[in-house]
Amino acid sequence: MKSAILASLIASAAAFVPAQDAARSTSLNGAMDDLKSIAEKSNPVLKYYDPLELATTSIWGNTNDATIGFLRHSEIKHGRVAMAAFVGYCVQSNGIRFPWPSVGGDVSFDGLSPPEQWDAMPEAAKWQIVLFIGFLEFYSESVGTHYMRGGQAGKFPTFAEGDIIPHPMPLNLFDPFGLSTNASAEKKEKGLISELNNGRLAQIGIIGFLSEQKVEGSVPLLKGLVSHYDGEPMAPFSF
Repeated sequence: MKSAILASLIASAAAFVPAQDAARSTSLNGAMDDLKSIAEKSNPVLKYYDPLELATTSIWGNTNDATIGFLRHSEIKHGRVAMAAFVGYCVQSNGIRFPWPSVGGDVSFDGLSPPEQWDAMPEAAKWQIVLFIGFLEFYSESVGTHYMRGGQAGKFPTFAEGDIIPHPMPLNLFDPFGLSTNASAEKKEKGLISELNNGRLAQIGIIGFLSEQKVEGSVPLLKGLVSHYDGEPMAPFSF
């Protein structure tokens, strides 16, 4: 748990979500200035904190601004995944499921914890999920201005922006019902900063669940609340 908290604090300096329509800084050190500004907004107590100096380095021969764009996008994306995982874990742990079979065959998830439910799924079903996520990753990296080349970190392009999908998609992934279309820039920025902080907390939360399941007592607050898991949560195709 302490390691997860430390990792979250380090990551807080590495990425942020800008306002959807906010103007990008044109100064030479714009990415760093934006980074420090959003760090103070997302955590007024900690503010800008980068003990590993991740935000002052460069990767793969890119500029520092491009590197900051990569780190920002990476944390936003992992935060969103963690939020989905945390909510999914809570729902699955309480036996909340669709009223119809979610996979083929005679698979039963009764009495199984979330990691055990994954293990019980047929391999074909697992590959469906992995390949769909892979498609979303490919699409987000291929369409629009890349986040390392002046694009917006954390933005998932609408399906109308690209021409690689052979048929029209009625709903977009990020905002399917257009609820934020007419929101002000200030409201969007506040919402995205909240998303960033929630993502950081969710990363701690889901790792805490899995840690306690694997090593009982490693997260004292969860002791007795989650069942022991004998499998390997970091090897999704192992049995």
